[in-house]
Amino acid sequence: MGDSGNIQLVFWDYAVFFVYLVLISLIGYYFGRKKKKSSSDFFLAGKSLPWYVIGSSFTAANISTEHFIGVVGAAFIYGISIAMSEWANVLSFTLLIWIFIPFLMASKVFSIPEFLEKRFNSTIRQIFAVVTIATNILAFLAAVLYGGGLILQKLFGIDLMISILIISAISLAWAVYGGLKSLAWMDVLTVAVMVIGGLLGTFLGLHYLSGDSHSIIEGFKIMLERNRAETGIWREVVQKNIPNMLDSNITSYNRLSVVQPISHKVTPWPNLILGVFTISIWYNCLNQFMIQRVLAAKSTYHARMGIVFAGYLKVLMPVIIVVPGLILFALYPEVLNLEWSEVRPEADKGYIHLIQLLIPIGIKGVILAVLVGAIQSTISAVLNSTSTVFTIDIYKRMINKTASESRYVAIGRWSSVVVMIVSILIAFWIAKSSSSLFVYTHTLYAFFAPPFSAVFVLGILFRRMNGKGALTAVIAGFILGILIKVYVEVSPAPLSWLEPYNMQAIVVWFFSVIVCVLVSLQTERPRPEQVSDKLTINWKKLNLFHDLGDRWYKNVVLWWGIFVLIVVALVIYFF
Repeated sequence: MGDSGNIQLVFWDYAVFFVYLVLISLIGYYFGRKKKKSSSDFFLAGKSLPWYVIGSSFTAANISTEHFIGVVGAAFIYGISIAMSEWANVLSFTLLIWIFIPFLMASKVFSIPEFLEKRFNSTIRQIFAVVTIATNILAFLAAVLYGGGLILQKLFGIDLMISILIISAISLAWAVYGGLKSLAWMDVLTVAVMVIGGLLGTFLGLHYLSGDSHSIIEGFKIMLERNRAETGIWREVVQKNIPNMLDSNITSYNRLSVVQPISHKVTPWPNLILGVFTISIWYNCLNQFMIQRVLAAKSTYHARMGIVFAGYLKVLMPVIIVVPGLILFALYPEVLNLEWSEVRPEADKGYIHLIQLLIPIGIKGVILAVLVGAIQSTISAVLNSTSTVFTIDIYKRMINKTASESRYVAIGRWSSVVVMIVSILIAFWIAKSSSSLFVYTHTLYAFFAPPFSAVFVLGILFRRMNGKGALTAVIAGFILGILIKVYVEVSPAPLSWLEPYNMQAIVVWFFSVIVCVLVSLQTERPRPEQVSDKLTINWKKLNLFHDLGDRWYKNVVLWWGIFVLIVVALVIYFF
């Protein structure tokens, strides 16, 4: 694709962007203006969020530059199978809605580490708190800062390092001001702009691809035809890179299928189902900056409907972040002729290039608002959740149990500053590496997620499970994860199916489950308070399907069912 220079902006671009900044700042000020009298007000919005705010904030916290940069780049290389990183959420969302939310709400906790202590012991809480802070910094904040810095660099010609510092300062200011309530309501506008602007970018890309016909439908057909890679340079570059994407023994590659061979480097077919128990549950159900929105809901109903609403937004996201990658492949297949080490970082520049190429002057301000909004929402969410975990699970639990509520709020704000400084340093390192942003973030997920996902799921479903089983499974899972990664890197001929990071995650997850069950059965039973009906499923008195809405058109089951059917239809179509 090359480097076509900085994106040219005119007065109306800046005007649109300025209006967005003013509106979002006013929203943040209005909902954050009241003094935070307690840690619940600051960290959990006083448990007052309605479903549409929860769904919007859940999505905004998730979608950021690693999607507009990393997912677009991955879709450029691997095709539509990358969409499963969004559509496969139907499984974890379903578990969250019907299994996990009732217990998370009933337990009245501030954080997932606090829930794990109630269910198991303080050691598990402390380990998970440290892991949460580490992953927030390494896999989220640093990656988003780098992606955001890259965007500002291309937009304004600002040095990458300075761009990262600017983004950090702005996001930090918003995060420490009003707490979760302010951030969540700001996310409503952010998501609206993200959807409108993202769809606009995709439709303009299809319009450009159609040539003289100026038809989005025709552009879509051309995009599909070229991504089939059956002729010309499109076939040539795909055939050349099959060993890099799959296995040298495989002779063909279908870029338009969501079901890929087990040796696929990013999206092997077992990950469609089994992956939900590894990365997806951890990301959507254990990840503090995501689940904090659920914990802030005004009721179980609003928590569930919020996740259903987020599910519909997730269904839409591939149109915004995957289709642009397919458009780029249709336009610039020659990028895959580069050395493989150069392909991935070049692909990560794809969305910026589309903006340069396609977005008319005067409308680029909308896209600028989309990108900056995505950056801000995720950084602010991660900062808020990281400060929550540090304050509630480390400072309050281990350092000062008797501090005032105002002291806890102050500690939360200052910890955000420290976390941001560390994240900036790591973002500088990412900027100097040649790794794909998508691969970098998901490799980290695959390492940290499996042991804790196994412990969390079993903790709710299996009452016989105890703290010793949980602790042993976490330690053993991490050790196995390290051993597998060493084996893959050192072995001259590692098992091809074990090379993808998500296949490693699946192996570690099942291993952790087995260890957890065996150790729990061989040791003492958990105490009665650790297996109360507020913490684990009582299979004899199962009552998960309550608080579903007082009208049929408000019913959680109805809207969840439609969401599931849409995802199933999409998977069947692109099978």
